[in-house]
Amino acid sequence: MHMAPSSANLATLVLDFDSTFTKVEALDVLAEQLFSSDPARLTDLNAIKELTELAMSGEIGFGEALQKRIQILKPSREDIAGLAETLKRQVSDSIGRNLKVFQEHPGKIRIISGGFHEFIEPVVADYGIKAEHVLANRLIFDDNGIATGVEQDNPLSKDGGKIIALQSWAVSGQVVMIGDGWTDFEVFKGGGADRFYAFVENISREKVVAATTGNEATQVAASFDEVLHNEGYEGRYSFPRSRMKMLMLENVHPVAIAHFREEGYDVSTLKGALDEDALIEAIQGVHVLGIRSKTNVTRKVLDAADKLMAIGAFCIGTNQIDLKAASEKGVAVFNAPYSNTRSVVEMVMGLTVVLTRNIYSKSIQMHTGKWDKSATGAHEVRNKTIGIIGYGAIGSQLSVLAEAFGMRVIYYDVAEKLTMGNAKRYRSLDALLAEADVVSLHVDGRAENKNIFGKAQFAKMKDGALFINLSRGHVVDIEALAEAIRSKKIYGAGVDVFPEEPRTNDDPFDSPLMGLDNVILSPHIGGSTEEAQEAIGEFASERLLNFISRGDTTFSVNMPNVQLSEVEGRHRFLHIHKNVPGVMASINQIMAKYNLNILAQHLKTNEQLGYVIVDVDRGYSKEALDELRAVNGTLKFRSLV
Repeated sequence: MHMAPSSANLATLVLDFDSTFTKVEALDVLAEQLFSSDPARLTDLNAIKELTELAMSGEIGFGEALQKRIQILKPSREDIAGLAETLKRQVSDSIGRNLKVFQEHPGKIRIISGGFHEFIEPVVADYGIKAEHVLANRLIFDDNGIATGVEQDNPLSKDGGKIIALQSWAVSGQVVMIGDGWTDFEVFKGGGADRFYAFVENISREKVVAATTGNEATQVAASFDEVLHNEGYEGRYSFPRSRMKMLMLENVHPVAIAHFREEGYDVSTLKGALDEDALIEAIQGVHVLGIRSKTNVTRKVLDAADKLMAIGAFCIGTNQIDLKAASEKGVAVFNAPYSNTRSVVEMVMGLTVVLTRNIYSKSIQMHTGKWDKSATGAHEVRNKTIGIIGYGAIGSQLSVLAEAFGMRVIYYDVAEKLTMGNAKRYRSLDALLAEADVVSLHVDGRAENKNIFGKAQFAKMKDGALFINLSRGHVVDIEALAEAIRSKKIYGAGVDVFPEEPRTNDDPFDSPLMGLDNVILSPHIGGSTEEAQEAIGEFASERLLNFISRGDTTFSVNMPNVQLSEVEGRHRFLHIHKNVPGVMASINQIMAKYNLNILAQHLKTNEQLGYVIVDVDRGYSKEALDELRAVNGTLKFRSLV
């Protein structure tokens, strides 16, 4: 079974309550609740918040501020009870996800606060913290149940009271103070704690953070995970998530950023793509990189990445990533192959209708003041034949939608695929080109697909057919397409992707297709709908989170795919190595040497990599980890609690 570290050997962790155990300042929340029921108290609300900030920053005496706030608020017992229920929903994220630690170490994690027992005790009780392990002020209530003041004989009601109050516990062993305010730092400064963490998950107070510099016993903690990791507790995560850096480029959807930050990661974002040199500089210290289609992750970039564990391509393709080099480095790559499928398919059908009806040309004339109401050259798409080249996720869904429009569907793919509806597979590309009224490309972006559609293919198309490319720019010889349109061999085209595309919206665009009749050009927006980008953000971020938190490689494009459960009540080792003989034997020898009982073990390989996942039932030594990292062929090694 899982063995937690012995509590006797661990320091006692003493947490502040407001803006540390919870995300908020309790009396500010109380003021807001009272204001919401009585809008006339707006002046009181502003005064409370001002007093709170002055006290927490050490600008006025805490005792003075506390007494004034209660005298302004005058809360009832019912108000305090309502506040406690609200605060239960405002527990700090990193505290909430480490509930198990509180349960495994009763009495080792305590609360000291200038707040009040009346609302603190009900909140921390849910985490197994007993009333005797809470030091806080107490309210004085009148006969009507209205709070009129603070008990003055409690040292916490006065400046410097936390140090005095702390002595009443007579804690044996080391004491660690964790808090966001100046009064919390004063506990350490006054000798009441051996170490101090300036807790900045919810708010960062400049004076408190500045006070932690230049002293080995003080530091800034972005989450409770960091504190647990540093103090030898087994938190939910072996390595503090707040120390794991994520860099998201090219406007990755906010839903992904929110997911990462909710889980406690340090996330940086940049709007545009980065060139190779800029990316090499930016990727230093980064554990997870998120990109879209414009950023190229080259071998040189991967060689320079000192911490990189995973890359998320928040798009369909991964041809902008050197997958071979990523595999050689043990870096897992994920994408979102299906999330924007519907958006691309709808755009293809929209282009098909607009071009077939000659709407685009009519619209241009209208913008110049010309009214040309005529049916000449305008046709229905019903009963027309669409030829789909590439019958993957997008091609097959296009097949279904086109058939619903009444079109005849034929397709060509080099691999055997499940045919949808009444579509017909052609085993010859030339045969498809000869019959299709509309040709739509949906091939992947691998390098060997460059210019697979060129002069010879256009020549074999039906005269007056339409051509649509929403796949990859380099798969089409763009000059050949331009010539086919100028010669009227191709009646019209919809092109969304180009061999060379601007890196940012501020860079110029140029193409041989510009200015040609009945050619609709769009700036690589086939999958750029709000729905698709949100779906991509959801899918890709989930893949990355599952890999980082539990080692799951489902849908990775370069790693052996292994679906894994959450790590509960056990330890997990993740070992990525070159696919060479003897690795599993070496790992098992080390397990036996250190008497580690294996609860579950997985090995999966592909041509380049081997991936071993081992769950064990007890703690492990640093020496065991060092030997596992030193196994011949090791590329990456991690341990998870």
